[in-house]
Amino acid sequence: MNQKATGTGSANVEVRKFGMRDKFGYLFGDFGNDFFFILVLSFLMVYYTDVFHISAATVGVLFLVARLWDAVADVAWGRFIDTRKSGKHGKFKPWIFRMSFPLVISGILMFVKIPGMSDGFYMAWAFVTYIVWGTLYSTVNIPYGSMASVITSDPIERTALSTWRTMGAMLASLIINVLGPLIVFVDNKIDANRMLMAAAIFGVLAIVCYMACYKLSTERIVAPETEKEKVNIAKTMKGLLKNKPLIFILIASLLFMVNTMLIGTVNVYLFKDYFSNAAALSIVGFIQAAAVFLAIPLVAPLVARFGKKETAATGMLLASVVYTLLYFLPNLTLTPFIAISAVGMFGFAFFNLVVWAFVTDVIDYHEYLTDLREDATVYSIYSMARKLGQAIAGGLGGFAIAAVGYDATREVQTQGALHGIHTLATLAPAVIYIVIFFILVFLYPLSKKRTNQLAADLAEKRKI
Repeated sequence: MNQKATGTGSANVEVRKFGMRDKFGYLFGDFGNDFFFILVLSFLMVYYTDVFHISAATVGVLFLVARLWDAVADVAWGRFIDTRKSGKHGKFKPWIFRMSFPLVISGILMFVKIPGMSDGFYMAWAFVTYIVWGTLYSTVNIPYGSMASVITSDPIERTALSTWRTMGAMLASLIINVLGPLIVFVDNKIDANRMLMAAAIFGVLAIVCYMACYKLSTERIVAPETEKEKVNIAKTMKGLLKNKPLIFILIASLLFMVNTMLIGTVNVYLFKDYFSNAAALSIVGFIQAAAVFLAIPLVAPLVARFGKKETAATGMLLASVVYTLLYFLPNLTLTPFIAISAVGMFGFAFFNLVVWAFVTDVIDYHEYLTDLREDATVYSIYSMARKLGQAIAGGLGGFAIAAVGYDATREVQTQGALHGIHTLATLAPAVIYIVIFFILVFLYPLSKKRTNQLAADLAEKRKI
């Protein structure tokens, strides 16, 4: 049941074979991450506008500034991690253990409202706590994401890790998006005390998940420890610029993240104001998670037969068609709107389920080009693109909500504002999904055949 860790720095240490324990461990990592990430994605904007009474445009500025800073923090932290030696518990796991506690505490502080303070104080509180939380998120997420490429080198096992990671995210999404609206909304309005209670509960659950990830996962691939590799930034940058799979998956993932966050932001207003039913967000959250779980058993056979990029591209095309249809049906009532959108959710689930396997492939491609094993650096570049997507979406979401005429002081929004919210929730995703489809089909070069050949070529190079 054991195997030797690979890499010249491993000292032929016997380790447990890859199996269900690793899958569950990796699942728990994103389970913990997304307890707060999805909580923030789903409710922080409306919390700031309706509880702190910060304008949507100002919140957009905050999200933009914070995510741009996080993008820098990601790369800096990734380079720092790659200069650390692998220890008894691996190179990445110890950082998840160390940084998860301050991360969760900062997350809870975001939803603390001190009564009787001025509007300026609430704005300053929002800026400071949100930026600190985002920075600490990098210190956990960068080592967590990088760890997948050292748990296993097998392409199929990496697809399994990507799937299980997404399952963890979907479990968190299911809990937050189904229970969250029922907890935090009272009479169709967000309640500050209930929001804080939800943040505390999800924070405790996040810590439990991080500890499970730390205990259950095993790092198997250990890179050679040489000073030349650690400091050769020029070689690293040259390899990154030549890494076409990385460049195009960065662009696709950035667009996907923009879309995910835009939908998450706009959906609160869509169901709260357009459909006058904030509680329906629970149903949408449940259906989105259900769509992913329906896609899970299909991913492995589809990827094995057609490949990752081919499977993900088909899902993007389906999602684009569905959201285009929703845009041209503005008079749909709540139930048929949700039913049709469920098909689109099923489509984009496939990209979600394999995206992390794309990342491990481009990390391997970087090693193939440069002979440098820089998991955290390459992953941090990818994470930076996602943060830029979050920055764009955070700013875009706030600006767009303000631009269509949303006014938090109005009991009922104008017809023009409602139409704008509907357009943001349907046409914008349709356009983004079709662009991602074209990127995957025509620009991303790692087809099934080339990915399998890459794994074989790397295995040979590591024997030398």
